Amino acid sequence: MIKFALVGNIASGKTTVQSYLEEFGYAVLDTDLVCHELLENSVEIEEAFSAYDVFDNGKISRAKLGKLVFENEQLKKTLENLLYPDLIGEIKSFFEANKDKNVVFVAAPQLFEAGMGDLFDKILFVYSDDDLRLERLIHRNNYTNSYARCRMAAQISQNEKVEKSDYVIYNNSDLQTLKAEIKEFLLSQKLL
Repeated sequence: MIKFALVGNIASGKTTVQSYLEEFGYAVLDTDLVCHELLENSVEIEEAFSAYDVFDNGKISRAKLGKLVFENEQLKKTLENLLYPDLIGEIKSFFEANKDKNVVFVAAPQLFEAGMGDLFDKILFVYSDDDLRLERLIHRNNYTNSYARCRMAAQISQNEKVEKSDYVIYNNSDLQTLKAEIKEFLLSQKLL
């Protein structure tokens, strides 16, 4: 089995690439969804953040928690230390559940930040120009220009990630072009 990590900085189009891979019939684990489930069910995370205003109706609000940890590096580390071991366990379970497949993909936007690269055989990076990403963040997430720039700056730069990746898909055009590029990648790897 070839284990691909699907990586992309915020608003690069990684989720769209993921949906196309699924459309082509590949098993894809979305680690964002895994983290959302872990957040909803983690007593440890609830306890660790019980003193902060991150709850709505007794449940952790991802939006409030995200804003809090984005602004506090120590709390971000606390959250990562609680989340990442369980996340890695879920990724390994996904590999085990799909061991009969030739290729699987794991959408892991925080792959480099979390140091999970050695779980994978290959890394596929989705690249989108920074101006496009900024525009998407402002429109999609209702972020202010300055907050969107801060969120983008908080990640390792795209250029650095490109250097660490095995393959790059450029998402600077329309959806039809993106789908064609994904298909071309899959054909080049003899995966279609």
